[in-house]
Amino acid sequence: MKGKVLLVALLITLASVAGAATIKVAAVVPYTGGIASFGQMAWQGVEIAHEMKSSVLGYDVELVLIDNRSDKVEAANAVARAIDYEKVVGIIGEIASSHSLAGGAIAEKKGVPMISPTSTNPLVTQGKKFVNRACFIDPYQGAAMAEFAFKELGVRSVAVFTDIEQDYSVGLSAFFRASFKKLGGSAFNEFYRTGDQDFTAQLTDVLNKNPDAIYITGYYPEIALICRQARDLGYEGLFLTGDGSDAPELIEIGGEAVEGLYFTTHYHPDGTTTKIGQEFLKRFREKYGKDPSAFAALGFDAYMILLDAIERAGKPDPKKIAEEIRKTKDFEGASGIITIGPDGNAMKPVVIDTVKEGAFHYVTSIIPETL
Repeated sequence: MKGKVLLVALLITLASVAGAATIKVAAVVPYTGGIASFGQMAWQGVEIAHEMKSSVLGYDVELVLIDNRSDKVEAANAVARAIDYEKVVGIIGEIASSHSLAGGAIAEKKGVPMISPTSTNPLVTQGKKFVNRACFIDPYQGAAMAEFAFKELGVRSVAVFTDIEQDYSVGLSAFFRASFKKLGGSAFNEFYRTGDQDFTAQLTDVLNKNPDAIYITGYYPEIALICRQARDLGYEGLFLTGDGSDAPELIEIGGEAVEGLYFTTHYHPDGTTTKIGQEFLKRFREKYGKDPSAFAALGFDAYMILLDAIERAGKPDPKKIAEEIRKTKDFEGASGIITIGPDGNAMKPVVIDTVKEGAFHYVTSIIPETL
């Protein structure tokens, strides 16, 4: 895929039967580029889901993997390609909120249902009929971490690091601050941009103000670097982050600096509560020889929710499918019991994980009260 100017689509036909009727479903994810790990993990979950359910209403389901290259412009192009060229009846994607905002505008205009596994910014679904998500939203996530930090960790002052180029980061920081201040805590802001390598100026200011914790919203490459540089400068407080940390690369890049970091996320194998979640975990371990990530679990759930909606619609009609997605209630997914409201947002608990001895460990699950 590297070196090509045009968007590359990988058409993967799995378990097809010659002459059988087929329908297409696209997974639009960042398979290369800055947040490729997120897209690759989500795709693994989609693959497991397809292996478990490869047909619906008598149709074989063909999967189309389209790489948006971790780019906002390509995110819109990818959704357009899925609809106009591949003729899909539904889209799983996108991953980053900024990508889902760009791609979702296209899906909405063309009237094709899209369900994001992991985009948490409220604007992704706001005012839309065809764009949905399998994950909780940032006000929920931000409030959960604020409550955990204040009530369980005894944190009273926080430096909030925000990636001003990411809609996800800007929103999550704002929701965390609002909830944390409502609880009685204090917070001050530090800003950075995607791709930054040197955070000395921001961290020097943090050290001068001596907060109990640093809360970093954004994605794992910068989060890991901020943690490393903070420790190098002598910071000894807590690190708190959002679900943008949930990738093995956080530990690979951050090393010992991210030990003890707490983050909100959507899934941990130790928190599995459903029968299908146990089956997903078993199959994933057999196929990949490791535990699934939250992105894999949500990729799995997004696919299964989409196919469940197709089944309930009774025919592969995009408009009917979109209507049925928003009637999803008490759906048993890998990440837990999921209900999708008329606004396209999923309602479910927030998982808290920590980094311990070079691995992610489950801490607790929270339904926040300070929304």
